[in-house]
Amino acid sequence: MIPSQLQPDTGTAASSLAPPQRPISLKRAIGLGVLLIPVNIFWNTIVEVRWNTLSGCELPLFVIPVFLLFALVLLNLGWKRLLRSPNAGLRQEELLLTYIMLVVSCTFCGQDTIENLFGMLGHPVWFADPVNKWQTLFFRFLPTWLLVSDHSALSGFYHGNVSIYSPQGGHYMTFWVVPLAVWGALFLCLGGMYLCLNILVRQAWVENEKLTFPIIQLPLAITAPDVGTTFFRNPRMWMGFGLAFGISLLNGMHQLIPSLPQFPVNITPLSANPSLSGLVSVPPWNAIGPTYSSFYPFAVGIAYFMPLDLSFSCWFFFLASRVFRIFGSLYGWGGMGATEFPYYGEQASGAWLGLGVMLAYSGRHYWRSTVVRAWRGMRADDPQEAMRYRWAYAGLGVGGALLALFTAIIGMSGWVAALFFGIVFLLGFTITRVRAELGAPHEIYFINPGQVMVTLLGTRAIGARDLTLITMLYWFNRCCRNHPMPNQLEAFKMMDGRPAVRFSGTVWVIIVAMLVSLPVTYWANLHVDYSAGAYAVAAGFARGTGVESYGRLGGWLTQGVPPASIGLNYSVGGLLLTVLLSVMRVRFVWWPFHPAGYALALSYAMEYFWLPVFMAWTCKFLLIRGGGVTLYRAAVPFFLGLILGDYTMGALWALIGPLMNLPTYKMFL
Repeated sequence: MIPSQLQPDTGTAASSLAPPQRPISLKRAIGLGVLLIPVNIFWNTIVEVRWNTLSGCELPLFVIPVFLLFALVLLNLGWKRLLRSPNAGLRQEELLLTYIMLVVSCTFCGQDTIENLFGMLGHPVWFADPVNKWQTLFFRFLPTWLLVSDHSALSGFYHGNVSIYSPQGGHYMTFWVVPLAVWGALFLCLGGMYLCLNILVRQAWVENEKLTFPIIQLPLAITAPDVGTTFFRNPRMWMGFGLAFGISLLNGMHQLIPSLPQFPVNITPLSANPSLSGLVSVPPWNAIGPTYSSFYPFAVGIAYFMPLDLSFSCWFFFLASRVFRIFGSLYGWGGMGATEFPYYGEQASGAWLGLGVMLAYSGRHYWRSTVVRAWRGMRADDPQEAMRYRWAYAGLGVGGALLALFTAIIGMSGWVAALFFGIVFLLGFTITRVRAELGAPHEIYFINPGQVMVTLLGTRAIGARDLTLITMLYWFNRCCRNHPMPNQLEAFKMMDGRPAVRFSGTVWVIIVAMLVSLPVTYWANLHVDYSAGAYAVAAGFARGTGVESYGRLGGWLTQGVPPASIGLNYSVGGLLLTVLLSVMRVRFVWWPFHPAGYALALSYAMEYFWLPVFMAWTCKFLLIRGGGVTLYRAAVPFFLGLILGDYTMGALWALIGPLMNLPTYKMFL
């Protein structure tokens, strides 16, 4: 919901004098979205793949779509004033639908989806050598028609200086057609199934439980019908905007002219702090590992909208995990990596799976009701909603059949495919709930289905062929930062309660955005990588995806992982602790710990954000303690301004850099 001080005045007198609004044009919104999607995708690809000067799709609130929406709102206000007509220009619903299409396009072009795919398609063929022995270990299990194997095409891809529009580049493109078509069909199938799941959970989470959806507060605020007289004239908003904008401007100028001062906000290792460097370099304190601090204005703004118990739990469990490392070193309990004591990856896997199981179990009665209503159809209490459920279940059935067909064609065992995609959808379901209720960042680097399955069953039970095929699917479940499902549900929430736009209209907007985004994303990546060279010049190319996935596969096949290893004990412990925290939170109102905070603190999401979350928690706690909800709401525009100001200047630096052909300031990481 939009905070009360940002909502438009709906008084009777004002309403009676206002001219009737023109009807919403769905075609206008879709047309504008289709025009802006290539701009958004190409801009994201240039700054993420070529220059690595903006990781805008790694955040829960994508940077460039917010900037483009802000620009549209300003142009819209200017157009209305030029024509002196409040009904001129775009209505809020049309602006939001365009924004939704841009957000959906980021779920395709972001670093944890299609960019990762390009990091894997040629990697095993190009980097196999006698040292890693990949050809002997797993090449016989690779479906070569899903990879790019031609060395001349890969040479142009990795070395660059090739135009994909030349005859030579056109010849190279023929080797990409089949792999990209098949992988694209798979991703569209997954996106469609996520959409069906969102249709099923929408009524429970949006209408019944009325979850807060913190991520959508800024888009709703800057597109409100009276935004020119409320949000943009609020001095507290401009205070936050000016502070964040000024910090980013100063830091960007410092990067261009080092003699100018700066205000450091990016991640800094604690070992770089002069007052701490001596302490964290000696045992047992050095066991704290690579711990970072940061002061991102946008992160403080986003965290302000997180519930107090969650923000407290995030920074508390993060710091507690570091203390646990120190005690482990003191008592000789082992190392400090992701697969060593205290086994953060395994704990986080258990925690996220525990969250998912608890969510599914607590909603069992609702799921049963959706099946009954879908079966009854027009005879249900709400025929329209019942038919949506029927179509959603039909879509899930068709999607499941297509996934089964795909995995059978590539040779994956049925039970492995069922377990793998079961974990995929459970994690997507859980991430969506965490975003809808809490709005927290959800970079779950340590948790992916392949790693979970190996921890649970061991490598021998899965087998070399299935391990290889699971590795090929790593690209869309590596970190889940730009996961499609939470963004789709947030689109439903933004359009909820707007009779001018039917629910089916929102669904079609998402579908059109998906269909347009896939080929545009392919074109943008091929254009950038062949022009610059994926390994020659492209600073942000997702090379780590190929290194991680196939390197890990080589380790699985040469060293193996036994079933029910010590890591499994920590996974079970993480699951049980999550269940305990959930039960305590339900039974005791005073209980201060949120189970999602424990899961987020161990899954890499808080590595960059624990200090901004702590700062936001402190501000919110003091405001509510000192002035209650009234003072909390009064501060909302300031924190929205922090996000908007940081995003605006960050996007401008990401535009200036490519235009000037040089690396510029990076607002995040």
